[in-house]
Amino acid sequence: MPTAVLCGLWLSGLLPGLAATVGVILCVLAAGAVAVIWVHDVELLSETLRQAALENTTALSAAAAAPRLPSIERVTRNIERLSRTLASRATLVGQLLAANEAIVERLPDPLLVLGADRQVRRANAAARAAFGADMPAVLRHPDLRGAIEAAFSKRATQTAELVLPVPVQREVAASVLVMDPPLADGGHAILVLSDRTRERAVERMRADFVANASHELRTPLASVMGFIATLQGPARDDVEARERFLAIMAEQSERMSRLIDDLMSLSRIELTEHQPPSERVSLPPLITRVLAGFEQRITARAVTLMLDIAADAPSVVADSDQMAQVVTNLVDNALKYGRDAGHIRISLAPAPQGGRWPSRAGLLFAVADDGAGIAREHIPRLTERFYRVDKARSRGRTEISGTGLGLAIIKHIVNRHRGVLAIESEPGQGSTFSIWLPLTLDRAPPERPADRTPDKTETAA
Repeated sequence: MPTAVLCGLWLSGLLPGLAATVGVILCVLAAGAVAVIWVHDVELLSETLRQAALENTTALSAAAAAPRLPSIERVTRNIERLSRTLASRATLVGQLLAANEAIVERLPDPLLVLGADRQVRRANAAARAAFGADMPAVLRHPDLRGAIEAAFSKRATQTAELVLPVPVQREVAASVLVMDPPLADGGHAILVLSDRTRERAVERMRADFVANASHELRTPLASVMGFIATLQGPARDDVEARERFLAIMAEQSERMSRLIDDLMSLSRIELTEHQPPSERVSLPPLITRVLAGFEQRITARAVTLMLDIAADAPSVVADSDQMAQVVTNLVDNALKYGRDAGHIRISLAPAPQGGRWPSRAGLLFAVADDGAGIAREHIPRLTERFYRVDKARSRGRTEISGTGLGLAIIKHIVNRHRGVLAIESEPGQGSTFSIWLPLTLDRAPPERPADRTPDKTETAA
């Protein structure tokens, strides 16, 4: 525009030619200078936008301070302020997301975030610990799958009660909550799985304890009451009868005490059966410590103890008190039902992988006696509560009668340790009780051991 004005003045004769020429040159130079500054500032503005996108506040401040044109400088300053505001909000959003993640991760109940495809987007620590590799199997449960589909179709919360049979039976209450709008990570629903196994076990324990105690205590209690009535009446002055009756009463009282102790022990084990142990235990010193408590009985029965324990056996994930109870019960049974002056073989060694035992690394603990053995028809029921085959095993020695709970206790302990209990026996050939324990625990249930030969019967816990 200034160049056109100068040319017009020159053509009209109002401005000398030299002055017009100088003016035009100056205008062109000024326009060039302004163009250079403009290009420079536009490049700085572009750099400012790039640094804002990268959230580089240091470079952003430097770029915002460099423009020479006031208008460009104002634009870059506004961009800087907007970028800082967005960065602050992004930081706040990140903190909220991190807090949300931490809350979900630390929830005591297992929680899963499901996508629109019904697949797991996220699982918290409780879910990973409770189900681990079993998660896909849990999600395929028909009742849970039905609740998930109903929640998505009806856009409303759905619940379901599940019974999960492996690795040990668990009872789970499931709630499916649809998220509208979806979560930031694409989650369309939240699945909460609350383990109700302990609560249900407590309810059953109360009922079972009353039923079992009332049934099993009735006979010894009736005997004690009968002897008391006899001592108060006809045998009041009979010294010989009094001594005999008092001995029987003491025996029956001890039996009732053992029965109550075993019932309480079994109830406590059932309460924690669905929760695998977490400590590592070395079994050789534990076995040695337990056997020391049987020295007197072993000597009294003139039994030969044959030990084959690998001193360098690796430790296993186990509950030391419960494993001590397993060893105690098995050795006690071997002493009860083995021959006088016979032998008991106790072994501990790495288990062969595959075949009759699970295909992962484990230890094999076995106790074998040389007693009367057990008939085939009894073996499948040996781990039932109060099931006894004393007459078949003890050759009529009534003084060794047990409570009928020892093998039931062992079965539940082995189940908690994700192990396998196998029983081999032949009448007249003794019995062998073998326990396979995994070196490390996972969520997969152990395979059942296969039968060795047609003439030997086994059972798995």
